[in-house]
Amino acid sequence: MALSEAILVIRLGALGDFVLSTGPFQAIREAHKDAHLVLLTTAPYEGLAKAGGWFDEVWLDQRPRLWQLGRIAALKRRLRGGRFARVYDLQTSDRSSSYYRLFTDPKPEWSGIAAGASHRQTRADRDHMHTVERQADQLAVAGIAPVPAPDLSMIDADLDALGLPERFAVLVPGSAPHRPDKRWPAASYGELARCLADRGDVPVLLGSNAEADVLQSIAAACPQALNLCGRTSFEQIAAIGRRARLAVGNDTGPMHLLATAGAPSVVLFSAASNPALTAPRGPDVAILQRDRLGDLTVEEVIAVTPAVA
Repeated sequence: MALSEAILVIRLGALGDFVLSTGPFQAIREAHKDAHLVLLTTAPYEGLAKAGGWFDEVWLDQRPRLWQLGRIAALKRRLRGGRFARVYDLQTSDRSSSYYRLFTDPKPEWSGIAAGASHRQTRADRDHMHTVERQADQLAVAGIAPVPAPDLSMIDADLDALGLPERFAVLVPGSAPHRPDKRWPAASYGELARCLADRGDVPVLLGSNAEADVLQSIAAACPQALNLCGRTSFEQIAAIGRRARLAVGNDTGPMHLLATAGAPSVVLFSAASNPALTAPRGPDVAILQRDRLGDLTVEEVIAVTPAVA
């Protein structure tokens, strides 16, 4: 391909999937060293994308509805105006695949699953592959191999205002509000927090304001805990992961940040999700799964927790 060409990467979300795509981001950057690389994403991931340094520009997709014709027309103009030589659709959703049709002929080369794509991934078992292996296979079809593991080692952030102790372990007891079946009970996290504190690791509680009640109940059970509810950006969570002695949490986006950033991690799965498809990747990740997370004991978690074993 010619020098200074424009390349588009599409990754709209969610957080865990975005983190798992950091290896493909790096592989695409290496394959197009002299290109102008643009990411199309959504607002929550703009800061993380810019901090990673993979892209020359980050565009935000408003994800227009079918009836929002003005927004669709604006997106069409922007995509066509980018004059992209190639598009890597790492989202591979119905929405992102539909963007292929917004380009005029001749369309850019396209890596993804859109009908008519020049580098279409067609293997029948793609939906049964872990995100990392599925995207590596997709990029291989487009001539990019190997693909490195997910990596957030380049992400750092100012943590001074958070008051982190020298020795700490992170607990992530939340999940999407509509997925309570993915949560280990708060009482179990409270007991684990006390065990960690007894071993000299201050429990640091991470979560959004929507999870305030859960974090407050754990903090009440373990007064030594540091409750950072609603106070951390994605970049700060990654920076915390680089410094933590341990992270324990449910199948939720922040655990991807912590595990990939390097925290020795224990991730708890219920029957509501499949770790073979979505588990975080990092240098030291253990998975515990029970159909009902309420059946998982604190002793079982401690037994696979390297920082407290």
